Amino acid sequence: MSKLFEPVQLREIKARNRIVVSPMCQYSANDGHVTDWHLVHLGKFAQGGAGIVFVEATAVEARGRITHGDTGIWSDAQVDGLARIAAFVKSQGAVPAIQLAHAGRKASMARPWYGNAPLTQADLDRGDRPWQIVAPSDTAIGEEWLKPKPMGERELDEVKAAFVAAAKRARKAGFDILELHAAHGYLLHTFLSPLSNLRNDQYGGSRENRMRFPLEVAEAVRAAWPADKPLFVRVSSIDDVQGGWDIEDTVAFASDLKNVGVDVIDCSSGGILGSATAATKTLIKRLPGFQIPFAERIRKEAGVKTMAVGLILTAQQAEQALKAGSADLIAVGREALYDPNWPLHAALALGVDPQYAQWPVQYGWWLTRRDALLQKLGVNR
Repeated sequence: MSKLFEPVQLREIKARNRIVVSPMCQYSANDGHVTDWHLVHLGKFAQGGAGIVFVEATAVEARGRITHGDTGIWSDAQVDGLARIAAFVKSQGAVPAIQLAHAGRKASMARPWYGNAPLTQADLDRGDRPWQIVAPSDTAIGEEWLKPKPMGERELDEVKAAFVAAAKRARKAGFDILELHAAHGYLLHTFLSPLSNLRNDQYGGSRENRMRFPLEVAEAVRAAWPADKPLFVRVSSIDDVQGGWDIEDTVAFASDLKNVGVDVIDCSSGGILGSATAATKTLIKRLPGFQIPFAERIRKEAGVKTMAVGLILTAQQAEQALKAGSADLIAVGREALYDPNWPLHAALALGVDPQYAQWPVQYGWWLTRRDALLQKLGVNR
């Protein structure tokens, strides 16, 4: 039996396999509203055999968008479009999931194909205007970046309430899994890291204090999210910058997250400095599966389920990680963009589905006949 294609039970939600399509920003929303692009983009992955399909980082506040093209869930008006996606994903046998996010000091920037950096005059000419951003402290990412407003008690309460309201909207839209984005230099991550959190109140200083606000958000969202549905949290396992957040910190954070009812830790890394897509590159090499050891250590030491992500390229690599006990779930991102049928091809590669039974019937019917014809012709595929 393949571990990758073993169903997984998360509270009362059961996924058909352990393959997850990561949240991947498309920067193509219309004032926070998803479009047909998002429906087709995410629908392909559900058709392609994934067990769980995540909607991209979805802003809980308008000021929490990375760019003008980010999806949003800060308004009831945005629910119907998301509900259409959740319903289609579910109709194809996958579990619909959504990541809730707040960009913090990485908000109000240019879309990647327009520079992936602070807004320029060219962006302003396109109609993308900057807005006031917030963060734990007033330190910007760099000299040219917007300077954030430090969050006072009112802003902390507003953001926490926004996450809770977003969770309720996600439930209304029909999602079965929720994830909080606490990685990659976005708001919750910047509270955790000593490089970005320079506060001297109860939310800054010691590790315990720096974890306080993200844990408050997780606890409040868990209370608002149905008890029978799982809650994930994406973390940067390490800042990958000298003096930053490290794996020991993440193990402690994961233990506290488990205690407030979080079910899965999504183990990424990096991003505290630089652009919104800056990733691990300074202390460890980016090699296939380079983040799997983070998932393994957090799983073993914090006693919580983990999801491995990052340059997981092949079915064999994913299978090995699961069988070794390094993680409970495998997330693919860019590999899914390259091949939306990655899970179905993985099932073929591992000998799980040689007869295309897991493919949509509209495809499998044709492919079995194609293989029969190729066999007659003596063509090996």
